[in-house]
Amino acid sequence: MKQELDQKSIEALSQYRIQRSKETLLEAQMLIENAFFNAAVNRLYYACYYSVNALLVKQRIAAQTHAGVKQMFGLHFIVTGKLPTKLGRFYNRLFNDRITGDYDDFITFDEEMLNDIFPNAVDFVNQISALINSL
Repeated sequence: MKQELDQKSIEALSQYRIQRSKETLLEAQMLIENAFFNAAVNRLYYACYYSVNALLVKQRIAAQTHAGVKQMFGLHFIVTGKLPTKLGRFYNRLFNDRITGDYDDFITFDEEMLNDIFPNAVDFVNQISALINSL
């Protein structure tokens, strides 16, 4: 973080990012219901990204890029066993799928894929939220 935040500001920012994460899950659900699958993958990634950001803020861990957020998440929460490795694998998958869907041509995600990853994204956000609340 560029400026040092006090504890009250850290708490507020972390809670804001978790709330944003949950709102983004709802956005993804609406996109899935309307068959906008590529956009839904983007929103699911961002829902998870916002929750990881909330966790990093809560622990005062700085990251400047999406890749940095992914790296700090793995280093501080997956490798240490604070969160299960399946969450790290899922986040890596979403990170790659989001990049593919946003930047590669002729990539189309489908309903079957979204029906698989949506509940995992909800579980991911819930587990991160529970860890934040326990800290």
